[in-house]
Amino acid sequence: MAKLLLLLLLFIVHGVESTPPPHSCDSSNPTTKLYQFCRTDLPISQRARDLVSRLNIDEKISQLGNTAPGIPRLGVPAYEWWSEGLHGVAGVGLGIRFNGTVKAATSFPQVILTAASFDSYEWFRIAQVIGKEARGVYNAGQAQGMTFWAPNINIFRDPRWGRGQETPGEDPMMTGTYAVAYVRGLQGDSFDGRKTLSNHLQASACCKHFTAYDLDRWKGITRYVFNAQVSLADLAETYQPPFKKCIEEGRASGIMCAYNRVNGIPSCADPNLLTRTARGLWRFRGYITSDCDAVSIIHDAQGYAKNPEDAVADVLKAGMDVNCGSYLQKHTKSALQQKKVSEKDIDRALLNLFSVRIRLGLFNGDPNKLPYGNISPNDVCSPAHQALALEAARNGIVLLKNNLKLLPFSKRSVSSLAVIGPNAHVAKTLLGNYAGPPCKTVTPLDALRGYVKNAVYHQGCDSVACSNAAIDQAVAIARNADHVVLIMGLDQTQEKEDMDRVDLSLPGKQQDLITSVANAAKKPVVLVLICGGPVDISFATNNDKIGSIIWAGYPGEAGGIALAEIIFGDHNPGGRLPVTWYPQSFVNVQMTDMRMRSATGYPGRTYKFYKGPKVFEFGHGLSYSTYSYRFKTLAETNLYLNQSKVETNSDSVRYTLVSEMGKAGCDVAKTKVIVAVENQGEMAGKHPVLMFARHERGGEDGKRAEKQLVGFKSIVLSNGEKAEMEFEIGLCEHLSRANEVGVMVVEEGKYFLTVGDSELPLTVNV
Repeated sequence: MAKLLLLLLLFIVHGVESTPPPHSCDSSNPTTKLYQFCRTDLPISQRARDLVSRLNIDEKISQLGNTAPGIPRLGVPAYEWWSEGLHGVAGVGLGIRFNGTVKAATSFPQVILTAASFDSYEWFRIAQVIGKEARGVYNAGQAQGMTFWAPNINIFRDPRWGRGQETPGEDPMMTGTYAVAYVRGLQGDSFDGRKTLSNHLQASACCKHFTAYDLDRWKGITRYVFNAQVSLADLAETYQPPFKKCIEEGRASGIMCAYNRVNGIPSCADPNLLTRTARGLWRFRGYITSDCDAVSIIHDAQGYAKNPEDAVADVLKAGMDVNCGSYLQKHTKSALQQKKVSEKDIDRALLNLFSVRIRLGLFNGDPNKLPYGNISPNDVCSPAHQALALEAARNGIVLLKNNLKLLPFSKRSVSSLAVIGPNAHVAKTLLGNYAGPPCKTVTPLDALRGYVKNAVYHQGCDSVACSNAAIDQAVAIARNADHVVLIMGLDQTQEKEDMDRVDLSLPGKQQDLITSVANAAKKPVVLVLICGGPVDISFATNNDKIGSIIWAGYPGEAGGIALAEIIFGDHNPGGRLPVTWYPQSFVNVQMTDMRMRSATGYPGRTYKFYKGPKVFEFGHGLSYSTYSYRFKTLAETNLYLNQSKVETNSDSVRYTLVSEMGKAGCDVAKTKVIVAVENQGEMAGKHPVLMFARHERGGEDGKRAEKQLVGFKSIVLSNGEKAEMEFEIGLCEHLSRANEVGVMVVEEGKYFLTVGDSELPLTVNV
């Protein structure tokens, strides 16, 4: 009986043990010593070449899909390239499973809200956690891959885009900075990028979607067939810079090419994009994957390729390495037989793929004895990680309006509270898309009840779509409460992948509900918007009975708590909008029009070029404190570009090419600016400081930006505290613009640096 119990106990213990993580080259296997690809003392390129040389043609072709089978005779396990980690480790792809020891992962705010903190070090710390938790899942035996298809660094060009929520916003410089911070954090680099990562990545980041992808499904036009007509100037100044920074500074180990065509050529079949630009000009060293089934649509939907074999040849010769899907696995053999591709084309792709797997340490033996091998399932959802999720939500939430200082509420004087709205008590809505199972969630309603026990709740609408609104019941509840908080907005039924919006107003009868409740309440109400993309709430900004408006994005697992803390003054909001909020009339602009610059009958896009009314500006955000800014010193008020080659453009402004200046010339064409910042309010707060620059002829003819972001930093100041912040302004990086043929130039003339209402002139002499 005792033996039986012991056997039963052993069975139970082993039954719950995690599966060992998949890896190659275990030292206990005697064949390991025979293979060069197992030798950690050899260069990664040599190891990858050795492995590829040992494969027969069928084995090679089998490795060209995201689900790559194992090669048992060489001890190579199966590998899944598709995993997701946009704002936390997710089970959306095929590489991660939450079916073992690890049941959940820290779910950070959706990227658009995280971006609103304008804190690049916070972005880095979040990505560090995602990478660490990914390793924890892998070490628990619940991951078939360590390649994560994030970040999404497309420009949030149009407010209707369903996936804008996944991005850091509309500014190319800020988006590029986010990309660098995320990639460095996830892959195990240092914040300054000085760590050597060639031999061991914590996880692999993949910058997507390359390039000019920001339409999913709008009025019958889908991303699968959309041909983005993009000018060379807009490519150079808006769409490409985030990817350039992601590769050159972030050193990303992956890129995803997009579904759409750009100027007639499918992104995954464009050698100029993948090989000449990414691998050539930007020195990309990593793998390139297609978006899922993006190879098949080159033939099936776009008709660009006449047959499947041509599609295979187009992408492999362009420089793509792996197909999300099985199209290459099905059609590469026949393309080879028809001599449309060579075995050399396949080997090139496999060298990139296996090099990344080797860099991840998956061919170095027992993972428990390697770097990151000590990360355990206990590190996933750790208290420190959950605290960072709360911090990120606090720092991202934006106070849009606060008339007569309605907020923060006094914890002592609010005896009753009405909480109304379809987003008040739905935990899933807080997460946004591409989210994994969270460690835990607290809805806004439950968090507010932590402050006011007598908080009465009514959903108000049957759903976020709000086709039916119980206005009379909501009004009755509002009349009897000291204060009212309306929690409205959007969710994934309104905006998501494969679903763009067709208008910018709140869905259904939400506006009627808000206005009726505001009219009935004893005091001005608080309106909270949970959404990714902008909405036109002009009716609320102009209504004195709506005293405060908060944008909470999709604030993640801790977003309910952060929101309640802000409403009751336990946190001073400091977030600032990373996108322009347009009026409903903007829907008259065709979403398919990719032009950034304004023209006759066309208002342009983003804060840089848009000429038209706004609901809220890019960078708008209030606080419970007031901050003042003053330019203190400038190293030089005049900057000289001593270039032998100077040209004059069509409007008689002299300029020089950034390429002519070279790295050495650009390195010296910089100046340092110091800004004094003072918290003149009564509360301590974390405050992002944004610096813009504009040319004296900015916005005149649509060529030059109205202004452009040149720097941002976040600072914590106590009430009454002052501090100085230093910004380095580089002419090449910050004051250049693209000319008509997509070449970056620095123009002569007067520029103005601005922080808040403070302005400083800077003269550039060529």
